[in-house]
Amino acid sequence: METKNKIRVLIAKPGLDGHDKGAKIVCLALRDAGFEVIYSGLHQSLDQIIRTATQEAVDVIGLSIMSGAHLPISEKLIAMMNKNGLGDIKLTVGGVIPNRDIPTLKEMGVAQVFPGGTSFDKITTGMKLLFK
Repeated sequence: METKNKIRVLIAKPGLDGHDKGAKIVCLALRDAGFEVIYSGLHQSLDQIIRTATQEAVDVIGLSIMSGAHLPISEKLIAMMNKNGLGDIKLTVGGVIPNRDIPTLKEMGVAQVFPGGTSFDKITTGMKLLFK
């Protein structure tokens, strides 16, 4: 990436979802594309995600959700981000996301949605577009 300051991204796995192979691979792809990546690990509560985003001063929170709970989790996290003064942080969501839910996520305020199977090039390009 050709910016002075690297974009800091927190990749988080909320709730009881125990599948993190894809999230870890996305972390590597983002790192290789020039992002600074923090991976929070499995089973993070939304409070933990907010706390980590604050402590790490991230520019983006990327949720990896395989459980199908992407709508309520995103809605609650956005409300918590706004309540905690983190409304300037971009939220992205990836994982098992049906195409029919993408417009709803965008209306909620999710900046980018990356359903399963999205190429690494599309993910890194989409992340960079958040800051153009």
